Amino acid sequence: MGLSPMKPSETREPTWLRIDLHAHTRFSPDAAMSPRELVERALEAGLDRIAVTDHGEIEGALEARAYAPEHVIVGEEIRCEGKTELIGLFLTERIPQDLPLEETVERIRAQGGLVYAPHPYAYAWRSRWHAARAMAVADIVEVFNSRAFYPPWNRRALEAARARGVAAAASTDAHFAHEIGRAFTEVPAFDGPDGLLRALAQGTPVGLTTASPFIHVASIGLKAVRRLAAPGRVAPDRQRSAAIQPLGAD
Repeated sequence: MGLSPMKPSETREPTWLRIDLHAHTRFSPDAAMSPRELVERALEAGLDRIAVTDHGEIEGALEARAYAPEHVIVGEEIRCEGKTELIGLFLTERIPQDLPLEETVERIRAQGGLVYAPHPYAYAWRSRWHAARAMAVADIVEVFNSRAFYPPWNRRALEAARARGVAAAASTDAHFAHEIGRAFTEVPAFDGPDGLLRALAQGTPVGLTTASPFIHVASIGLKAVRRLAAPGRVAPDRQRSAAIQPLGAD
């Protein structure tokens, strides 16, 4: 299991996929993309699968999947009690925020989902305690996050994943369209949660570039503007279109 800071091979097997398991739509209060825009940008960037993992919400993921059923994995970034963060992948129902970590994991697994540890060592406020909690329950560890601008953060995640022998992935954590494609994992073709784990065991995480710290300023600013525009309500309108057509069908 390695982490490439360079461009991936152009001679990969034709059946292999490029996947990003951590991205956000405007259903997250600090992200700008519509579900359709995220899907279109992912396909333009050469991704074969993308997990939509909004904060405390799956509506954006469900809408994105309606546009591209074969390309979207429904997920959610979940803040557990104590502020440890996990991502649930392959979800069918939203999981509430601020539940005990153990209950959050139980609810993810009850849906047949996988537990993904996002950016376990990133950001100053995140202690090793948070990382240890997330790593202890994770099926997959994010070893490269393209928003983690301080290199040791990603390096520590890679070292910890290797030490545990757990599946590793590189993802963008994209909140804006231009972030899509900065990181992904190359894996054999797969189907479903178990297939993803088997594929990641053979896969290669690829981190092309990390963002400037100012990308976080943009997200914080967007969240603040939304709060001012709709006091007491951070998330955008959650009403989904009643007649979404897959891309190419309209």
